[in-house]
Amino acid sequence: MNLTAQDEIGSYVEEVRQALGGLPATTREELLEDLPEHLAEVLAEGDGTLVERLGSPSAYAAELIASAGLADGSAPRPPGRERFAHLRGRAREAIKRTDVRVGPLLGYARASEFLVLLRPAWWVLRGYLAAMAFAYVFDDNHGPIGLLPRVGGVGIDLFAMTFLVVAILGSIWLGRRGEPAGRVPRLLLRGSSAALAIFAVVGFYEMDYSTRQTAFVGDYVSNQYSSVQDVFVYDGQGNLVSNAQLYDQWGNPIRFGEPGCIDPMTGNWSASRSLGYPFCPDQAPFPGETPDGSESTPPLEQKPDPAATAENRTKTDTGPTVEPADAPSVANASPSGE
Repeated sequence: MNLTAQDEIGSYVEEVRQALGGLPATTREELLEDLPEHLAEVLAEGDGTLVERLGSPSAYAAELIASAGLADGSAPRPPGRERFAHLRGRAREAIKRTDVRVGPLLGYARASEFLVLLRPAWWVLRGYLAAMAFAYVFDDNHGPIGLLPRVGGVGIDLFAMTFLVVAILGSIWLGRRGEPAGRVPRLLLRGSSAALAIFAVVGFYEMDYSTRQTAFVGDYVSNQYSSVQDVFVYDGQGNLVSNAQLYDQWGNPIRFGEPGCIDPMTGNWSASRSLGYPFCPDQAPFPGETPDGSESTPPLEQKPDPAATAENRTKTDTGPTVEPADAPSVANASPSGE
C-alpha cells in the first residue's frame, strides 16, 4: 500500500473518531478497532476515494453508532459485553501477529496482502457454494451431493447450470461492492461466508467418501430348484410315495415350496394335510396307483442291466455239467437164449 492510501485511511479514521467523540472511550475504540483494515480493503477493491465510496466520515460514524445500537451516543456497555470485547481484542492481536509471521513465507509483508489477490477466486467459489447450499436445503430427494445444484424433481442440467451462473455473478457483484459500512451487516456477511466454508468442507468430505465406496456386486448363482413348489417321490415300481421325507447327507431336512396347494381352477391356496411330500398328491405329474389306492403312476418298465445280464450268462456257461448215466449194454438188454 502506498503512502497516499495510508494517509487517506488515517485521515478518514481520525475524522470518524472525532465524530464519535460523544461516546465513551472504550465504546469508541471498539467501533474503530477494525476500521483501518476495512478501509484498506475498500481502497483495494476499486477506484475512487473513501468519501466517494463510503460517504463523509460523519455519515459513516452515524452508521457505526446506529449499527451498534447506540442511537443516543451515550448508552453504557454491559459488563458481559466488556468481557467479550476484551476477548475479541486479544483474538485480533493474535491474528495480526500470525498475519505478520506468515506473510514472508508467501513473499509478502503480511499474509492478508496475498489473500487480497485471491479475493476474486473466493467470490466465484462463494457463489458456487451458495447455489449448492440452496439446492441441498430445498432438495426433496435428499440424495448425495452432486456437482450441480439440482433442486427437487428439477434435474435438467440446463436449469442447474443457469442457476449456478446466476449465483456466481451475484456473488461477484456483491464482492465488488465491498463490505457493508454497518457493523451488523458486515458481521452477517462474514458469518454467512464462514457458514459456506463449513458447508464446503462437509460437502467435499461426503463426495470423497461416496466416491471411495465400492459397490458390492455378488456372484449370481443359478439354482434350477428355486421354482420347485412340491416334490413327488416314486418307488421302484413307479408308485407314488406318500408322506415322503427328504434329508441331505448331514441329516438336515430338505425343504421345497410351502406346505399348501393352489387350486388350478380358482387359484386359491389351502394348507396341505400331508405330513411330507407331496403336499398335493392329486396334482401328481404321472397318473397311476399309489400305495394307499389312489391314482398314481403305472409301474415303470424295468430295463435289464447289461452288466448283470452278462454276469448271469457267464455263470450259466461255466456252471456244473450233469453227465447222463451209463446206458445199459446191448448184451444185457437182449433176452437170453436159454
